[in-house]
Formats: sequence, C-alpha cells, structure tokens
Amino acid sequence: MSARPRAAWPLVAVFTAGYLAAYLLPTVVGRLSSGLGLSPAQAGLVGSTLLLSSATAGFTLASRVERHGPRRLARWGLLLAVTGYGGAALTTLVPVVVAGAIVGGLGSGTATAVAASGIAAQRDPHRASTLGLLSVSATAGALYLTIPHLGGGHATPLASIALVAALVWPATRWLPGGSGVGAGRVVEAVGPLQPLGGVEGVGSSGGRLPHRRSGTVLAATMLCWSLAQNALWGVSGRIGLTQAGLTEVTVGMVFAAGLGAGLLGVLGAGALGARLGRAVPIGAGTAIIAGCVVVSASARGLASFAAGEVLWNVFYPVVLSYLIGLSASLDPRGRWAVLAGSASSLGVACGPLTGSLLSQYAGYRGMGMVLCALLLLIAGPMSVVALGGRVPARRATTPPTVALAS
Repeated sequence: MSARPRAAWPLVAVFTAGYLAAYLLPTVVGRLSSGLGLSPAQAGLVGSTLLLSSATAGFTLASRVERHGPRRLARWGLLLAVTGYGGAALTTLVPVVVAGAIVGGLGSGTATAVAASGIAAQRDPHRASTLGLLSVSATAGALYLTIPHLGGGHATPLASIALVAALVWPATRWLPGGSGVGAGRVVEAVGPLQPLGGVEGVGSSGGRLPHRRSGTVLAATMLCWSLAQNALWGVSGRIGLTQAGLTEVTVGMVFAAGLGAGLLGVLGAGALGARLGRAVPIGAGTAIIAGCVVVSASARGLASFAAGEVLWNVFYPVVLSYLIGLSASLDPRGRWAVLAGSASSLGVACGPLTGSLLSQYAGYRGMGMVLCALLLLIAGPMSVVALGGRVPARRATTPPTVALAS
C-alpha cells in the first residue's frame, strides 16, 4: 500500500464506509425491532450477526490485502455492502433481511481490512486513523440527524449505509492495484491509533512471542471492554425512546452530539499523548465510562440520557486509543495488536445481543449495573498490564513467531 500522503483520502473514504454500520447500530437494531416486529433479543441477535460477519471478513483478509490488491478488495467489499444492505432495505421478509445483513457485514469487514492495511502503511498512521475516525463520526452524526425525518421502518438506516458505500466507490480508483506480493511484510512500528487489524506478517515464523501473560490478559479484558461498550450502544436507542420517553428526532440529536463529543475525545487523546502514561488514562477512563453506562441505562429524561451518552462518547475513544497503543507496545512486530484486536472485534460482535438479553431479563438499569461491574472489574488488570507493558529495546529485533489462522 502506498505511503504517499495523497493516498490517504481514499483510505479515509473506504474506512468510513466500512465502519459506518457499527456506528449506526443503535438505530439499525431499534428499527429492526419496531419495523419488523422482532423482539429486542431477536433484533440484537441480527445486529450481532452483522458485526460478527464483518469481523470474520476482517480477520480473514487482514494479512492478505496486498496479495489480492487493495483496489479489487475494496470494490468487492463496497459491492457486497451495497447489495447486502440495499437488498435488506427493500424487503420485510425477516430471513432475507438477516441474509442481507450478513452479506453487508462481509462487505463492511472487507472495506475495513483494506482501510486498516493502507492506513498502517502511511508515513503517519496516527494522523490517517484520526482522519478516519473523524470522517465516520461526522457521517454517522449527520445521518442520526437526518434518518428520523425520512420515515420509519428498518429500510432507512440500511439504505443509508448502502448509499454511503455506493458514493465511496469512485474513490477506489486511487487505491493501488494488486502488487503480486504476498502478505509477509512486517510492520516495524505501530502508531498509537493504528487500526488493530492493520498489521501484516503475523504468519511469519521466527522468535518467541513476548509478554505472553500480559498479552493474554489484555486480549481477554479488551474482549470484555468492547462487549460492554457495544452492549449499551446496541440498546441506547431503545433506552431513549422507551425509558427516557424521547422522540426519535431527539434521540438522534443526542447521538449526533455524542459523536461530536467523540471527535473531541479523538483529538484530545492525540494531544495528551504519553504525558500521563497509559495506566492512568486506561484505568481512570474505564472507571468513568462505567459510571456513564449506569447514568445512560438509568435515564428517565433528556438530561440524564444526554449526559450519560455524551460523556461516554468523550472518554470511549480516549481509552480505546491507549488500549491500541498498549497492545502494540507488547510486541514491536504487531502480533499482540492483531490478537488483541481480534478479541476486541469478537466483543463488538457479541455486544448487541448481550445488551438485548440483559435488558430483557434485568431491565435497562439492571443491565447498566452489570456492565458497570464488568468494566470496574477489568479496569484493574488492564492498568496493571499498562504499568509494565512496554517492550524492552532488546526485543525489537526478535522475529515474529505466532501464526494467525486465516
């Protein structure tokens, strides 16, 4: 993938198309429930299936983008997204909607893999990743303000994702074609905001994987951390509508404000850098997020719902950026970044179903208390890893050893 600065904007566009489905998850799950008559648990299961499909494509293609060609894969991914989400938007038959969500998820994951690999190869992956996060947050925020005015039903959010994928298609002409090179390239350094799936060469043979205990603890806790975030995110729309008594327009405005606050979080994480180390932002940030989860899940009106959602969206990207940097620091070859990223993606995929089941059987407040307890429980181990997670310089020349299943 070219590292030329002018190659960054097509990657940002593909990044936006790939990540948009996850950002619109609350309204997608909520519309599946209200528009198709699905129970909250069933709608959450469809959302989890979509994200799991996306994660599966990402895992499979993370180290194969250069081999197959970024342009070709990006076009296939966008085509799958347009076909899957667009097809699901055109029918009310639940099995067809589910099939469309799966196909669309594969397209999102493929686009994400291309963007992640390309951003990792940029001269400044931190800047490229930040631009991608800013772009997808702004796009999702605009859609949250627009979708409530375009009619009810499940079709509108799914059609919106398909439309963005179609609009991004022309940008793929500026992506490199197939290089004919296998994906054995090793990334020597991982930027603090580099996407977790963008490290190649993890299948090479060589030395021992360093910091196995710390890496295993980090991967396990990142799975739980991502699951908790997306369990709340997946049902936030229903909390605002049914428990807080807000209209869909107001809920959309709150989500847009939250995503706008998230932009400040992304910029703040970049400005803060390593001034406080990693343990304090990760541990304290996770504890603050746990409190925000309880506030959002217990909301009975606009003030509490907006406060919880906006503050949560401020601290979420801050902690995430430090977790990505920590996973990268455990191995300069990037193997722990890939493994921890895979675990995190599984948590993302399981989040909507977990949130739906917890809210169905324990209520929204009960769900919030369970997720809060989980976040507080894992904040300690993550902070401990962060205190001693930096790889000594003498390890920098250790060749990679662990292969990822593809």
